[in-house]
Amino acid sequence: MPHLYIWASIPSPSTGTLNLGPVRMNAYGLMIALGVVVAVWLIGKRVEARGVGTSEDISSIAMWAVPAGVIGARLYHVVTDWSRFSNNYGDIVKVWQGGLGIWGGIALGVVVGMWATHRKGLPVLLVVTCAAPALAIGQAIGRWGNWFNQELFGKATTLPWGLEISAEKTMSTGFPVGTTFHPTFLYESLGCALLCFVLLALDKRIPLRPGRLFFVYCAGYTLMRFFIEGLRIDDAHHVGGLRLNQWVSLTVFVISIGFLVNEALWYRRSEPDPSNVLPYGDLQ
Repeated sequence: MPHLYIWASIPSPSTGTLNLGPVRMNAYGLMIALGVVVAVWLIGKRVEARGVGTSEDISSIAMWAVPAGVIGARLYHVVTDWSRFSNNYGDIVKVWQGGLGIWGGIALGVVVGMWATHRKGLPVLLVVTCAAPALAIGQAIGRWGNWFNQELFGKATTLPWGLEISAEKTMSTGFPVGTTFHPTFLYESLGCALLCFVLLALDKRIPLRPGRLFFVYCAGYTLMRFFIEGLRIDDAHHVGGLRLNQWVSLTVFVISIGFLVNEALWYRRSEPDPSNVLPYGDLQ
């Protein structure tokens, strides 16, 4: 029997494609692309506000960093879920079906982006600081691709915002038709949007040395992701009762907190050097 709040549940799209006139687009890829566009726009505005570069510079850097991020994200997913691909190598390139690991995307995308920034002659750590909030808002938008693909949802719930998925996918998870699930894509999307605004506020009010805001992003995101990951019921490797991505979150969180503690100790030991603090512009 449907629970009392079924009227308030979140429906899933009946298809993973969007029809824009005669053009048929994969919704998952479209949301990822939209997230990238917004992130690149925000970085451009922030570097211009601080006089450390132009939007054109950031677009040029993105031409290297974005493909690297997609490749890194896909490689992380393939390596950590190799059983899915070991007998079907053709599926490795089917990114539009879902399967991008944020850890690989951030790692390779940021490294290549830093290289491209240095190649452009821009101050690398200042650009990284400008990029931190943009990474969060890009993820907030991109997560909606999981909604269109009806994937990566959480445990069954009777909460009024429970997520409806198709009868076929519900049964494949071992639950009766009509069951609703935690919309973990929505939790992460809202969490990343909030993180973006927190980073913008911190960047405006607290003098951090160039690059340190990126570790605030890492700490905030991994703390949130640890708990959201614990709600998910998709197949994953488990170690010591935790999912692999929870262990990765813990590791990155501890490393990030270590950097931030060191930053706090540095700040207590000496007055901030204005030349080491990111100049503020009108856009925060």
